[in-house]
Amino acid sequence: MKQAILQLKDRIEKTIQHVQTEEATKNAFIMPFLQALGYDVFNPTEVVPEFTADIGTKTGEKVDYAIMIGGMPMILIECKQCANELNVQNESQLLRYFNVTKAKFGILTNGLVYQFYTDLEEPNIMDLKPFLSFDVRECDKINYTELEKFKKDVFDAENVRKTAETLKYTGEIKRIISEEFAAPSEEFVKLIYKKMMPGSIFNDKKKARLTPLVKAALDGIISEKVKSSLDAALKTTQEAQQEQEKEIPQPIFGADTGIVTTEEEKEAFLIVKAICAEIVPPEKVFMRDAKTYCAILYDDNNRRPICRFVFGTSGKKSIVFFDGPKEEKILINDIQDLYQYKERLLAPVRKYIAPAE
Repeated sequence: MKQAILQLKDRIEKTIQHVQTEEATKNAFIMPFLQALGYDVFNPTEVVPEFTADIGTKTGEKVDYAIMIGGMPMILIECKQCANELNVQNESQLLRYFNVTKAKFGILTNGLVYQFYTDLEEPNIMDLKPFLSFDVRECDKINYTELEKFKKDVFDAENVRKTAETLKYTGEIKRIISEEFAAPSEEFVKLIYKKMMPGSIFNDKKKARLTPLVKAALDGIISEKVKSSLDAALKTTQEAQQEQEKEIPQPIFGADTGIVTTEEEKEAFLIVKAICAEIVPPEKVFMRDAKTYCAILYDDNNRRPICRFVFGTSGKKSIVFFDGPKEEKILINDIQDLYQYKERLLAPVRKYIAPAE
């Protein structure tokens, strides 16, 4: 599945400028996506294009595709041209068809972004908020575990629906928390104040004084979490170095390998290790220095590269990434720039730890 999505991403990047209509979007991007899920887009008993249903006085309205399971429409798909924004409230036919058919899921897409809907709020009435959403161009952010539940050979409507509620509400919770961290709302500041000063009156003066303090405290929580990850990475690195010193014979006096691990390389390694600590134990991330570059590997395996530092003597610094079909070298100004490439560093690690498909 992941490989198919990567291929689709590559196709989008190469051809999107030539895709100017909705039909072209369907043919170039959406039909290959359905094929990646295992559906035969050329079998009208499996994928019905221009699907229509009897909805009373409304005539002539169609949904772009219906995926049929057991002879019944189970997934309705409404398509837009790839340059168009998605707004489910404008898709009256998708909403109505969902209500009058036995469909359990609706998908709204422009071939780039996919939004998955079901009826969590009211039975047989499609929600206006998706429970799963992703952009094909951001492969490393896709929840493949949930997406693969829509594959033809494993699709189970009840199983998917059971996890849809969890996905929807955890997504909303993360969004709200992120917004509060970025700009604490009056309600949130008031809640903090009431916890601090029970029985005291919360007014505009106290709001103005407390809001920046709440923001600073939230920023401090984030900083402490990052520092904790860095400290854990540093500790495991020092322990690993001590073990290596015990186990690996020291070089013969006078020998010169020509390899010098610089302080910048060591610091950059710790940053990568701290970033990777979000999804794997820090001790799984290793550094192997060479004369012309410094490799960061998963599980100390040359076949599992995370990135590569190329720090020249002239002061130029480059990072080689391995998150795509081909390695890519990018120039950076400072090793702190590594934080900007967090997702690119995590992408190959996710691939290494993912269960075999």
